[in-house]
Amino acid sequence: QAQVVESGGGLVPAGGSLRLSCAGSGRTFSRYWMGWFRQAPGKDREFVASINWNGDTIYYTDSVKGRFIISRDNAKNAVYLQMNTLKLEDTALYYCTMGGVVPGTRESDFRSWGQGTQVTVSS
Repeated sequence: QAQVVESGGGLVPAGGSLRLSCAGSGRTFSRYWMGWFRQAPGKDREFVASINWNGDTIYYTDSVKGRFIISRDNAKNAVYLQMNTLKLEDTALYYCTMGGVVPGTRESDFRSWGQGTQVTVSS
């Protein structure tokens, strides 16, 4: 049973930066796509970014392109989300998720989900 655990959320002023981390276990981490999703209050969970097994294929939702960077360290079974120039609308519960071997940008592409880490951007 694969597990992922997020960390690194917090309160940050608009324009600031935050780095989220995700630790994976229970499966051969390095084989699979990893992703970040987020859910703001009153809204559906939405795709943020995903990365393939070796990091040479990455997808971002349009609203974070140029501001967020997803990366991974397979030796540490970890994936990261560097968030820069944060905006009020980035406030959400951020979820890390582990997928399969095919490209993933939809919730249905991913199998194992963490509990989420809260990111709150203040004005």
